Amino acid sequence: MGTRGVEGAYQGALRAFQNPMLALLHQTHAPFVVTVLAMVFTAERPRVAVADSHAEINDALAQLRAAGYGDEDNQPLPTGNARDLCRQWVQAGWLVRQVSDDDVEVYRLSAYGVGALEVAGRVGGVRTRVSESRVRTLLEAIERLAQDADPDVMARIARLHEEIQQRQKELTRLEQGGAVETVEDEQLLEAAENVLHLARELPADFARVAESIKAIQRDVVAELRHDVRPTGEVLREYLARGQRILDATPEGRAFAGALRLIGDPAQIDDLWSHLRTVLRHRFTHLLPEQQRRELTEISRRIEQGVKEVLTAQRQASHVITTQVRNHDPMRDRQVDELLRDVMSGFHKWVPGSRRGEAVEPLRRLPVADVGHLRQRMSDLRPPQPPAPLREWDESEDTADADTRAWGGPRYAELRAHLAAFAGDAESVDVTAAFRAAVEDIQRPVDLLGLLEIAHDAGMTETAEVAVVDTVRPDQTRRRFALGGVVAANPASADRSGGDE
Repeated sequence: MGTRGVEGAYQGALRAFQNPMLALLHQTHAPFVVTVLAMVFTAERPRVAVADSHAEINDALAQLRAAGYGDEDNQPLPTGNARDLCRQWVQAGWLVRQVSDDDVEVYRLSAYGVGALEVAGRVGGVRTRVSESRVRTLLEAIERLAQDADPDVMARIARLHEEIQQRQKELTRLEQGGAVETVEDEQLLEAAENVLHLARELPADFARVAESIKAIQRDVVAELRHDVRPTGEVLREYLARGQRILDATPEGRAFAGALRLIGDPAQIDDLWSHLRTVLRHRFTHLLPEQQRRELTEISRRIEQGVKEVLTAQRQASHVITTQVRNHDPMRDRQVDELLRDVMSGFHKWVPGSRRGEAVEPLRRLPVADVGHLRQRMSDLRPPQPPAPLREWDESEDTADADTRAWGGPRYAELRAHLAAFAGDAESVDVTAAFRAAVEDIQRPVDLLGLLEIAHDAGMTETAEVAVVDTVRPDQTRRRFALGGVVAANPASADRSGGDE
């Protein structure tokens, strides 16, 4: 064995044991930490309020100490209260303290904490063993890898034909009355344990992706705070990185690929259906209660993991966007220079000052002394007043026809036309009256004026939708659709004093 190889392997082991997950499992109070974290943070409750966490951990400490644990000749327990322990666990990287959506401070397990609990659960739980299900999973994964890596079209066509023939043969046998081949309960039990073994890896994977996104968020914000480039340039570079944050890490790219499989609601529904089918089978009674509960919660744990990663991505994008919008590096640099000037002034003033010496306060900010402002630009000509307006001769004719044509509604003509169209009737159809009007009062603005007159006289809306054509002064036509309106006869309203 070479010395160089031993040294390299030893350095790799040292780096591995610096990982917070192995540090948790290697410390003296690891059994207590694993027990408490597993009891407080469950699949149904991944986030716990800070006050509730402290209360539950203090209660667990009191119960264990009352049972005799923590003595010199028994398993040691950590000293201090739950608040101190949680602070230590946050610093060690096993817990994460954050603010929830409803502005409540909560704890959640970090990726290292989840991984440590999974390792402890696998070691202390049912021992995984080599089984037909695990070997089949391995063989199928290798076969799938070989198929995806093989670019030979003819080989893939041959494999598909072989698979179709096998499936067709099985379908023909079942259609001819063949029985479904049953599987022994022992084999089903092994397959269920293999499924649980695979599912236990998912929470730690999801947590690692979420924390990787948060780490990129912290790096980007730190770079923004130390940047002196223009805000627009920073916005284009880092905002794009924040929006594509899943593509920036290996964990994020792997999660994006998995999301295409499990992000489809139909896939989640199928998973729920398959799990219900499994749980109805008699072999599940051979599983311990904890494993049956884990089978039931597989789908929910996947949904929670996907939601946690997407929430982390959304929060990271929001934080980076807000930082870019509100952060002005040049302004912060000026503030820093001003503070340094103030501190420098204090350093110069304090050594020469005496204890109790009166300090004259600064009652107003100093004003820059501007000697002389420039009064005129490069044009040497003196400013001239504008040319006087031309005197208007009242005898001149003004062309007001076009101005009146483009003006507002002609209320007098519209009211007279509506009354004439109504005749002796008590009510009148406003749209029919507008269609019967002359072209001079069929402008779009006259339609609004006619509706205003109908409203003043008292109108009723019908369920009918009416379409009317209007003529603008330049002879262009506009078509409008409006609800049917029946108005009271304005002549009757005038006679009865309704205009008052």
